[in-house]
Amino acid sequence: MTTGDSLTTIDVKTFWRTLGERATGMTIVTAQSDEGPAGFLGLSASHVTADPATMLVSIDRKTSALAGVLAKRHFAVNFLPADAGHVADAFSGKAGLSGADRFLAGEWGELATGAPVFNKALGVFDCVVDDVIERGSISIVIGTVVAARASGEGEPLVFFRGKTFAGFGAV
Repeated sequence: MTTGDSLTTIDVKTFWRTLGERATGMTIVTAQSDEGPAGFLGLSASHVTADPATMLVSIDRKTSALAGVLAKRHFAVNFLPADAGHVADAFSGKAGLSGADRFLAGEWGELATGAPVFNKALGVFDCVVDDVIERGSISIVIGTVVAARASGEGEPLVFFRGKTFAGFGAV
């Protein structure tokens, strides 16, 4: 058996290429900040446990939405439907939008915390921040789910091998 001291890590290019082999449902992670609504395309949003219901998101420290998440101590994870490619583009930077202007691409409401929720999302978890772990250039934010909504219908917007797929076909 080899100890961790004698192992080397993989390079960043290999990491992203390998991670790209995992299909990921596209999410928008949102918060309310002192400057208004904030959000980003959150491909690393994941559940931690169902009891108590807990989610985590990884947020690059350069992401402007991090300040809102930390200041207001909340975030919402919005699972995008297949027809919301324009929303994903707005939050990924492809549409050239930033800050609150990203929220012009869609209808938004809220559940419990005040974090914006996409009204047409397949599902939404509204969370309060419990813990923040700093690792490399990101903050891993862990939150307890205080409200949720599931549509029960529709197909997902999926990211796979660097491309976006609507439902089960390429966009």
